[in-house]
Amino acid sequence: MKLVYIVNRIDGPGGLERVLSIKASTLAEDYDYDIHIVTLNQETNELFYDFSAKLSYHNVSAKGNPLTRMYKYASGLRSVIKKLNPDVIAVCDDGLKGFFVPLVLRKPCPMIYERHVSRSVEIKKGKRSLTKRMSTAIKFSFMNFGGRYYDHFVVLTNGNLKEWSFKNLKVIPNPLSFYPKAKSTLENKKVLAVGKHSFQKGYDRLLKSWKKVIEKHSDWTLDIYGTISKAEGLAALADNLGISKTVNFYPPVKNIAEKYEQASIYTMSSRFEGFGMVLTEAMAYGVPCISYDCPYGPSDIITDKVNGLLVANGDIDAFSDGIISLIENEENRKSMGIKAKEAVKKYLPETIAKEWDDLFTSLTNTSSK
Repeated sequence: MKLVYIVNRIDGPGGLERVLSIKASTLAEDYDYDIHIVTLNQETNELFYDFSAKLSYHNVSAKGNPLTRMYKYASGLRSVIKKLNPDVIAVCDDGLKGFFVPLVLRKPCPMIYERHVSRSVEIKKGKRSLTKRMSTAIKFSFMNFGGRYYDHFVVLTNGNLKEWSFKNLKVIPNPLSFYPKAKSTLENKKVLAVGKHSFQKGYDRLLKSWKKVIEKHSDWTLDIYGTISKAEGLAALADNLGISKTVNFYPPVKNIAEKYEQASIYTMSSRFEGFGMVLTEAMAYGVPCISYDCPYGPSDIITDKVNGLLVANGDIDAFSDGIISLIENEENRKSMGIKAKEAVKKYLPETIAKEWDDLFTSLTNTSSK
């Protein structure tokens, strides 16, 4: 089967890139798919994650003013798809343009849209003006219009189903990046968080919680790995809170698996999520997680007080108390870790790839009748 993924870029350290590297590689290696990835304005062949050597790549260059870019992208995309003549197209583009690809291409074959973020991504820092609220409403109207042209609209969690009214909705979660034999000893005095500095990730909330934690446990450290943004002012906030000596900010690293194995607690302070793949990665190393019960993802992954902790979204004191409880109760921490490692087996790549293969096969069988 010839499968085309239409994306923006795949050279960065983001979650979408990581998921695609696992999913596309598994389908190519284990299911013998002929997979082509079409990018936009990606002028490098250096990829952050490892992709199978069996994959093929095509780039559409579209630059200039907005109208010129739109025209060049549409015409370039049509040219690539006409040449490839795929059996199925999967669009992994959370921007508005992704919703209109079936119209741009005049839908030459069955098409699937993969939504990797919550609609809550439109929530921004600060008070939203009337103009901004109106523009968001218009944007959602366009999304609701374009999304109906896809054969299937795939979301990552059961919570995401509430955000859309399409009849063709389907949940397929992200696959695990790894499932090692090794697991954390949960004895290092390290708490971990992974993700870029942004309003969404809520590290400002995490730092405020951490202040209360180190008042009782000053010998523990918090390590945050992710693209650093000075505009978020997290280093300054840590200074103001007087916690700088126990907080470390690191850029993305390829060996993030090692950091999970060295951690004893994982924290996710996000205001909203598309899934929360970092939770499954930490749990694969037997690390118990504490997360805000934000929209959407954590409640699909964590069973509260069984293999991790869920805290009401935004309750900074409860988040602190959750971390403290895991620090102080080693027996409970290790029990949760064992259950966490077992719970995430349902996200193994071979399991998730089978779901995708079943979906693609059903579409091609239907379209050939």
